[in-house]
Amino acid sequence: MNHSRQAVRGLAAALAALVALTAAGCSSKAKTGDGKQTGAGGVKTGQGVTDKTIALGALTDMTGVYATLGKSVTQAQQLYVKQVNAAGGICGRQLELTVRDHGYDPQKALAAYTELEPKVVGYTQFIGSPFVAAVKPKVDGKDKGLVLPQAWSASLLGSPYIRVLGATYDVETINAVDFLLKDKGLKSGDKLGHVYFEGDYGENALKGSKFAAGKAGLTVVEQKIKPTDNDMSAQVSALKQAGVKAIVISAGPRQAASLVGVAAATGLKVPVVGNNSAFAPQLLGTQAGPALEKMYWFASPSLPIGADTPTAKKLVADYQAAYPGDSLDNGIVAGWTAAGVFGEALKKACADKDLTREGIDKALLSLKAHDAGFGMTHDLGDPKAPSSRESVIIQPDKSVPGGMRTVRQPFVAEAAKSYTP
Repeated sequence: MNHSRQAVRGLAAALAALVALTAAGCSSKAKTGDGKQTGAGGVKTGQGVTDKTIALGALTDMTGVYATLGKSVTQAQQLYVKQVNAAGGICGRQLELTVRDHGYDPQKALAAYTELEPKVVGYTQFIGSPFVAAVKPKVDGKDKGLVLPQAWSASLLGSPYIRVLGATYDVETINAVDFLLKDKGLKSGDKLGHVYFEGDYGENALKGSKFAAGKAGLTVVEQKIKPTDNDMSAQVSALKQAGVKAIVISAGPRQAASLVGVAAATGLKVPVVGNNSAFAPQLLGTQAGPALEKMYWFASPSLPIGADTPTAKKLVADYQAAYPGDSLDNGIVAGWTAAGVFGEALKKACADKDLTREGIDKALLSLKAHDAGFGMTHDLGDPKAPSSRESVIIQPDKSVPGGMRTVRQPFVAEAAKSYTP
């Protein structure tokens, strides 16, 4: 513990020195009374913003548990930046997106955050609830750069700078259990299996399933796993023995595919519903594909990429033109939505003549009905609340674009309305 404190202190000193150096290098510009620079167009600027550019960071996973989703989240954001820049940028400045792949490794994730922190105004993505939670004290304390995480843990709520887009995992899981109860025959007295990643994501989802189970008279049978566990045979065996009538999975796409594939092969034919990050359409091409189409559903904070909305259709066409060899998945929706929210905050901050980190954070609070074009409206006015409590239930289906079909339109379960994340 002391070592890490010393490291943080050393790092803080190094950052302070670096900030002093950069400030000295820019001293020729006019300063406003609060020590912030006033740049082009009389707009206040700070870290990550010059008269010509706005620097953004993306902390992603392109080689670990969420490699497929990480890739599409990132490519969607690169596409957004390209389109915005082609149309003249924001506030007379071009957006620059710097991407770092942490491979879902805690040390790499923290190192990447530390490296980009002095250079960018904020982050259009940060994959991995545990890693975002680890930097939260720094973000809330000194850094104050806006983070739009690809993470939905309720532990991230309450920060004015780290803003969860869509329902948190606990709320999403309550909605998923509601789907099992109303549409899949789960009833009071039944046992519900829950396979979940240890740590922030899985444990937050488990709170939701336990809350929903308490309301509906279900018993939760827990199976905790690590992100490195890829074979779910032992978990399926335990759940089968316990006599579960349905299963919730809060893990990665690989774990979901293994769970459903093994359950189908061993005769545990029960409905399985996952959280939003527990599916990638690429799985439909694996051995587990047929079982996933029959036994698997997942909850999502937006309509799928193949949705019948003008935004979705345009995004599909643009994405396929930019990345012709790549498949469509919901990472594209998540990445595009987050980049769009960040862009709207930048536009509002520009109108307020304040492109400092504080100015951008303040601008975000004014977005109270942001429509990303995928069925949900986001209210970013209250840092203590997720931007929405709605979920969409999606079923894997390789016959539709993006391999996903909406089976229940945006809804909030009765139990989720009274729940406090």
